[in-house]
Amino acid sequence: MDKLEAMRVFIAVAEEGSFVDASRALDLSAPAVTRSVARLENALGIPLFHRSTRHVRLTDSGQRYYSDAKSVLERVEEAEAAVTGIYSEPSGVLTVTAPVLFGQRYIVPVITAYLRRHAKVSVSSVFQDNVVNLLEENVDIAIRIGHLADSSLFATHVGDIRRVVCASPSYLKERGVPQTPADLTRHDIIQSTTVEALSTWTFGDLRVKVLPRYQCNQNSAAVSAALAGAGLTRVMSYQVCEELNSGRLQLVLEDHEPPSLPVHVVYLGGRKANAKIRSFVDLAVAQLRTNPLLNPSP
Repeated sequence: MDKLEAMRVFIAVAEEGSFVDASRALDLSAPAVTRSVARLENALGIPLFHRSTRHVRLTDSGQRYYSDAKSVLERVEEAEAAVTGIYSEPSGVLTVTAPVLFGQRYIVPVITAYLRRHAKVSVSSVFQDNVVNLLEENVDIAIRIGHLADSSLFATHVGDIRRVVCASPSYLKERGVPQTPADLTRHDIIQSTTVEALSTWTFGDLRVKVLPRYQCNQNSAAVSAALAGAGLTRVMSYQVCEELNSGRLQLVLEDHEPPSLPVHVVYLGGRKANAKIRSFVDLAVAQLRTNPLLNPSP
């Protein structure tokens, strides 16, 4: 068995999520793909996929083998490309994911700058607030906000953001400015379930049960409601930086804010990642670390 070819077929099945789709991508027959994966599983002595009539998905062992096999093939490609001198030039399609508003405001400028520098790369962005699995979704780079779980991914810290409580000046003029977190129980609350999944807000060791008058699953909707004077909301600082700078929203309870959340650029492969990933990570890290929202001056 050609182990490298078997790895290539296995990776295609994992990324396509289908033996048939992998066969099309590889220009092989579906039986040939099935036999290749079966021989690989027999050689390893473990099942790599859970199979059903409609779908295939990686087993836990398959997930680990996918990461290692992809790394092996990338090192082979790196060695081959180094001979011809093309490995240092980024090329191909790069997929980047980030939270919606963060991506729109801070990652799109990185992407446009990257595209100007690297003519042979195309970028696909996936902006959504839930966490994307890089392996399962075939994503190269993710911007993550919050503490990271242990994984095989590489991560570079680029700054921190705050969770802030804010409201419109008109609302605060009418209802008063809360002085302590306990005062929130006497206010109209707008809750974005993306930031606060529960109606208990924590401020360090202090927990406050709030009664939202308006709940929504989009941060932008919570911000819009706050701008309209509907009440107090708690969101990430980057989601309201423009509104705060313009005075349309006003911070409250700043002395009671919980600890900041780290922001990381997360990716596969470390410094052995291919050129398109390495070059984007380097640019994103450089630009985000100079962002005063993430790294305010002392």
